[in-house]
Amino acid sequence: MYFKETKGFPEGFLWGSASAAYQVEGGWDADGKGVSNWDKFVRIPGKTFKATTGDKAVDHYHRFKEDVKLMAEMGLKTYRFSIAWTRIYPQGNGEVNEAGLKFYDDLIDELLKYGIEPMVTVYHWDMPQALEDEYHGWENRKIVDDYVNYATTLFKRYGNRVKYWITMNEQNIFISFGWLKGMHPPGKENDMKMFYQVNHHANMAHAYTVLVLKELYPEAKVGASFAYSPCYAYDRKPENAMAKADYDDLQNYWWMDVYAYGRYPRSAWAYLESQGVTPDIMEGDLEVLKKAATQVDFMGVNYYQTCVAEFNDIDGVGMTNTMNTTGKKGTAEVQGVPGLYKNPANDFLPTTDWDWTIDPMGIRMCCRDITSRYALPIVISENGLGAFDKVEDGQIHDPYRIAYLKAHIEELKKACDDGCQVWAYCTWSYTDLLSWLNGYQKRYGFVYVDREEDENSGTLNRIPKDSYYWYKKVIETNGKEL
Repeated sequence: MYFKETKGFPEGFLWGSASAAYQVEGGWDADGKGVSNWDKFVRIPGKTFKATTGDKAVDHYHRFKEDVKLMAEMGLKTYRFSIAWTRIYPQGNGEVNEAGLKFYDDLIDELLKYGIEPMVTVYHWDMPQALEDEYHGWENRKIVDDYVNYATTLFKRYGNRVKYWITMNEQNIFISFGWLKGMHPPGKENDMKMFYQVNHHANMAHAYTVLVLKELYPEAKVGASFAYSPCYAYDRKPENAMAKADYDDLQNYWWMDVYAYGRYPRSAWAYLESQGVTPDIMEGDLEVLKKAATQVDFMGVNYYQTCVAEFNDIDGVGMTNTMNTTGKKGTAEVQGVPGLYKNPANDFLPTTDWDWTIDPMGIRMCCRDITSRYALPIVISENGLGAFDKVEDGQIHDPYRIAYLKAHIEELKKACDDGCQVWAYCTWSYTDLLSWLNGYQKRYGFVYVDREEDENSGTLNRIPKDSYYWYKKVIETNGKEL
């Protein structure tokens, strides 16, 4: 849609940035913290780039005051961070760890001291390994009770100071990479039946958590963050338009319909029934999902790229357990579901060194789709560019990151003009961090952290990049000056 003049971003818009506990904190065994599934997984040879771990990460655990001070100097309005389950319940359940609770008390208080709104993610992939050892973690329905107990502890401890809560980060990613591609814990491949069962358990954990939060703090704002990749049909052929519809039902609406409506898409369910992989649903589950959906306040969106859907015949390509983790452009492989769709490269868009498409308009499409389909407000909980940043004379010049963020913010502003209710924009990430499988070479932050792949190299000193000062101006002008 075209508007002669922009309304700009609403007053009180939350300009923010984000991180995840395992990727920034370090202190992996400090002060009573238990072992997480990622603490164990990264020690399996060949799983991460150059065997990098989050043992030290960027040492946010010991340097959070320094990091928050930099946030304040930038003028950040909100900081989205996750809590490590293993700091609160080292064994996943049982005895609570007061030292872990205090760390997040101190972090939240430090943010509030500078007027920065804490936005807390309950779960960003780091499950206690003790629960995996005890009953296979997410594969067992018991995980729902343990998760809700953990979340309830957080709400009771921090709910008087935290207004914004995100129950799950990228549920679609940690489950598909964990049970289909074997690239995340527990490292299983092509276990389609368990993939959907695990996903249902996560949905129930999300739903019960929403209900508990709203009972304790009715004014709190809650949602889940979904890794949303809008999809284009490859061309004008009807079979490719249908491939897009199949992709959307199985890869996008399968999650968002549950968050917003409390139900699974009917066509997707019919397909899964034909394959014999529908999840087992207990009596009362659907009612709980629907009740929670009525109390969800926003849809969280982690937006990085769009994709293309093309019809994939029954003998076509499937999913692989490979991805570009080296930053060598052009090494990603086409993947798909035989008989439904495949996702070829989009020749009309540039890509990052990690073969992620760069499509600023996609963030506007996310917002438009969510607004028209769900009528929910939107929190952009992640958006950013991973790149090879270099220090030159003590400075980091990253015009490519500024250009990327500028283009996405311009499209987000158009989404606001379109009538979308966008509450927040959180870049990924604030400081450089461990990029899961990609190690530390793939840098996302406004703040450079001096560390290399070697666990013991680098000073961990913080250096603001050019993008830091650019974003500071964006915040000061509420997005008017880009």
